Amino acid sequence: MTKLVTIYGGSGFVGRYIARRMAKDGWRVRVAVRRPNDAIFVRPYGAPGQVEPVLCNIRDDASVKAAMQGATAVINCVGILNAVGANRFDAVQAEGAARVARLAAECGVAHLVQLSAIGADAQSDSDYARTKAEGEDAVLAAFPNAVILRPSIIFGTEDKFFNRFAAMTRLGPVLPVVGGNTRFQPVHVDDVAKAAVLAAQGKAAPGTYELGGPDVLTFKALMAKMLHVIRRRRLVVNVPFFIARILGGLFDFAQALTLGLIENKMITRDQVRNLAKDNVVSQGARGFADLGIDPVAMDTVIPEYLWRYRPSGQYAAIKESAKNLKKA
Repeated sequence: MTKLVTIYGGSGFVGRYIARRMAKDGWRVRVAVRRPNDAIFVRPYGAPGQVEPVLCNIRDDASVKAAMQGATAVINCVGILNAVGANRFDAVQAEGAARVARLAAECGVAHLVQLSAIGADAQSDSDYARTKAEGEDAVLAAFPNAVILRPSIIFGTEDKFFNRFAAMTRLGPVLPVVGGNTRFQPVHVDDVAKAAVLAAQGKAAPGTYELGGPDVLTFKALMAKMLHVIRRRRLVVNVPFFIARILGGLFDFAQALTLGLIENKMITRDQVRNLAKDNVVSQGARGFADLGIDPVAMDTVIPEYLWRYRPSGQYAAIKESAKNLKKA
């Protein structure tokens, strides 16, 4: 019988890449999401019926258990960057991860993979980082042989990092950033997916892996690289942390005042706290090398999807080449 994997959050940015790879390897894939109708796009990843979205709320025992019935492997990709309504950091990243691990152990699942993040720290003043760490601890307590993946900031076609800031360059000559001197080690989404697939198939030793790409750059340097790719000149302004905290507080207040109807998509106070700390692989940590994966560099990937932010879009290269032609 074909093996089955349940991917919680399998229609998200990282989850969809994992689902595609698991399907390509012949697995049946159950994509557990809150809105299955919005995840129909995952079905073509495999043969008819091989990849199916199912209804699941990670805050609910019954739906989480139902989604993993018969699964050989379980992968939890659920995470949030902003707490809205009932989807609080504790409920999703700590209690949700604990629920998946506990039920996976009860159901006899062979392999469990938890997607966490570099910077997970139970003592952090950031709710995001703290609950990521609490989720890791709960997973290991219930499922000691789990594999935990901690990626740095993830880039790829559907990312909300480079795409977001590239879109902002259309609004004016200034590009504001918070934590301009904070270091990141961007990792390609498909490299993270490769790691998750190895772990789900029992080809990775249990434990924690920190995943970072070959480049370590500051936030401002990343923006400079992005601007070069999209052929735009913008003044990158580093917003002081004290100002960012005030702005984040105002945006958070607006979200709370409207009961989440106006979601804070700018910057939250919690994100400001995270941006104050480097987001790179720790010295001595296990990583891609231990998984036999050679991560790709940003320069080979981001031009493939950021070209649409260039002033001339897909015609930019042709126009640049034409400038070099000599008049007859």
